[in-house]
Amino acid sequence: MTMDFSDTIRQLTISALPIIAAIIFHEVSHGFVANKLGDPTAKFMGRLTLNPLVHIDPVGTVILPALLMLTGGPVFGWAKPVPINPANFKDPRRDMAISAAAGPITNVLLALVSLLILKFLTVPLASLLPQAVIVPLTMMFKQSILINVVLAAFNLLPIPPLDGGRVLVGLLPHKQAVLYSRIEPYGFFIVIILLMTGIAGVFVNPLINLILALLSLV
Repeated sequence: MTMDFSDTIRQLTISALPIIAAIIFHEVSHGFVANKLGDPTAKFMGRLTLNPLVHIDPVGTVILPALLMLTGGPVFGWAKPVPINPANFKDPRRDMAISAAAGPITNVLLALVSLLILKFLTVPLASLLPQAVIVPLTMMFKQSILINVVLAAFNLLPIPPLDGGRVLVGLLPHKQAVLYSRIEPYGFFIVIILLMTGIAGVFVNPLINLILALLSLV
C-alpha cells in the first residue's frame, strides 16, 4: 500500500510540470496569434504571459488531470480560456480558425521539443549526469510528449468550442458555418457524452497514434 501511494505521488510530481506547461502554452498561443492577426484583447488583459497563476483553472488544470492520472485515463485538461474578440479581425471566420489552430499546433511542437530533449538526455548526457537526475528528467519528458499529443488530438475534436470545432466553422461555407456554430452553447455537454460513450476515442485515438508515428520519424 505504501509503495502504491509512493508511486502515485511520484507520478503526480513528474507529470505536474508537463501538464501545466502544455495547457498554458496552448492558451497563450491562441492569444499570441490573435494579437498578431489584429486582436489585442488577450494582450490588454495581461494574458500573454507564461505565469501559471494567471491561467490556472482549479478544475481543468489541477483536479481533472490529477483524477485522470490516478484512474489511468488519458490526461487532458484546460486553463482559463484566453479572451479573443473576432470583431477585431480583418476576416473574423478565417482568423478565428487560425487562432484556434494555434493551440493544437503548439502542443505538437512542444511534443517535438520534448522528444528532441529526451534524445539528448539519453545519449550525449547519459554518461555525464547521475542516474538520479537522468531518470526523473527522462520520465518527465516522456510524459510531456504523451500529454501534449493527447491534448492536441482531443482539442481537434470538431465540436465548438473546442479548437477543432472553431477551425471547422472557419472552413465551412458561410451558411453552414452559421448553423454549425449554433451548437457551441451545448458543445461541452456533447463532448462529455462522446467521452462517456467512448465515441470520442474513435476520432482521438487514431489521431494520437498518427501524431506519435510522425514524431517517431524524427
